[in-house]
Amino acid sequence: MSIKFKHLRVKPGQAVELKHWPTRVTPVYGSKRDYQGLLDDHVVRLSTQQELLYASNAHAVLIIFQAMDAAGKDGAIKHVMSGVNPQGCQVFSFSHPSPSELRHDFLWRTTRDLPERGKIGIFNRSYYEEVLIVRVHPEILAAEALPQDENEPENIWRHRCQSITGFERHLVRNGTRIIKIFLHVSRQEQRIRLLERIDHPHKNWKISPADIEERKFWTSYRKAYEACLSATSSSQAPWYIVPADDKQTARLLVSQIILEAMESLDMEFPRATTERQAELAAMRKQLVED
Repeated sequence: MSIKFKHLRVKPGQAVELKHWPTRVTPVYGSKRDYQGLLDDHVVRLSTQQELLYASNAHAVLIIFQAMDAAGKDGAIKHVMSGVNPQGCQVFSFSHPSPSELRHDFLWRTTRDLPERGKIGIFNRSYYEEVLIVRVHPEILAAEALPQDENEPENIWRHRCQSITGFERHLVRNGTRIIKIFLHVSRQEQRIRLLERIDHPHKNWKISPADIEERKFWTSYRKAYEACLSATSSSQAPWYIVPADDKQTARLLVSQIILEAMESLDMEFPRATTERQAELAAMRKQLVED
């Protein structure tokens, strides 16, 4: 079963107002058993695509997750990528930049962790934080010590979005498929999930006072996301706004988006040349006679 998701894609140049994008939709599964069957099918197919990715060695895949706190990024990564070989997939999370990272341009620290050909790289938050949290908390921007003309509000965000889209064009031209997912959770659902982290002892480790403080900036983050999604969704690297109030539906949509993106690469296992076939025949002969 193929789950439809094209309506979740932000078109290039489209002005995004998140109030018009749902955080909850009709479930794409009929029951808990149905959900698990669909997810298992996606996981198996993703495992096959990863093997092809590694064997063909022609592409890299970069998956970017962005969201408000408690939207389900960690859970989506855990469940959707559960069948992927850890040797071919790495997850990177980006928090507040270190003093060393602040001495470089804003793309530097994430560029170091880009996936090589044959590998999947997952960014749990990414260089997009530089037009999100930095926009909401300008004190972070002040620490980056930019040239004065570049630090002006009318320049900084437009220029950073231009840098990001140019950077992504460069990656795509050089064989990296970029999949960008914004998990769209409602403020009320976030409240419920944060309360669960407080009320359930085994989830206490997931929450800190900083999470509650950041919730106060909900409107500012929403506006920052709207500007970001509007300015950086392109035909080669579009954003998908995935309704995230229902975790199971979100995971199935995410897995379908990733799966179709990888299948569209139309990869195949390398074909043996005449010389390679002769080499294989010689090796087989040695093993048979051993």
